[in-house]
Amino acid sequence: MSGTETGPVLQVTGLRKTYGSAVAIDGVDFTLERGGSLGIVGESGSGKTTTARILVGLERATAGQVLLDGEDVTTPSRRDRRRRARSIQMIFQDPYLSFDPRLTVEESIAEPLRLHGHGDRARIRATVATLCDQVGLSTRNAAALPRDLSGGQRQRAAIARALGIEPRVLVLDEAVAALDVSIQAQVLTLLDRIRRDTGVSYVFVSHDLAVVRYATDTVLVMRHGAVVEEGGTEQVLSAPRHPYTQLLLASVPAPGWDPAAVAAANRALAPADRG
Repeated sequence: MSGTETGPVLQVTGLRKTYGSAVAIDGVDFTLERGGSLGIVGESGSGKTTTARILVGLERATAGQVLLDGEDVTTPSRRDRRRRARSIQMIFQDPYLSFDPRLTVEESIAEPLRLHGHGDRARIRATVATLCDQVGLSTRNAAALPRDLSGGQRQRAAIARALGIEPRVLVLDEAVAALDVSIQAQVLTLLDRIRRDTGVSYVFVSHDLAVVRYATDTVLVMRHGAVVEEGGTEQVLSAPRHPYTQLLLASVPAPGWDPAAVAAANRALAPADRG
């Protein structure tokens, strides 16, 4: 890690991922500013999750480059993976699957702190208490097993665990998609406050344009593994230029919504994509 506090925190250039003859993503470029929030939107199969998994090292890129704080982390060695994890963490749609069901929430939050050498047992215990307070988890919540928490509480626990090692970037893959709307609002408000308080940068992977509009400064629109439109979030979502972005916005139910017209637009767009 370079430790520099100037320039973008994340730069992605020419990212490509293939599985045999199948192309998952191709030519993905973007920059994430320090303290910024970037949205990646698109339908299932658009390549947005593959892109996210490459960022955190869960997938290896076929080609292209990922710079994290100016350091090339595209193909990290096994020794580099722990160092990379200190700087970029991922939060998944279903946090339950990422918790050890045998550990309490506070034990799960403490685990990466121990792994990365964040002090002795007393210091780690104090850090866990601070993190739980930061995300609104009670002492009772912290002492519970993951199965005994609600979905929103588990997502808060996942956020606390990811924040414990003070990453520069959080990648959130549909992180509020499984939550009730009221709980979504609470988690998004929490994330916004954390970003302002800590300066952490976010990559939001989502199909939900309302979430992206609220939570991000800039946005990439992906289709069939390629970026078809990018720019400031409000600009792109208020005045989309690409037909696919226009289709995504038209697909959101609203007064006067015409699903037949949306389906016809989708059929009309398909031949252009193949061409």
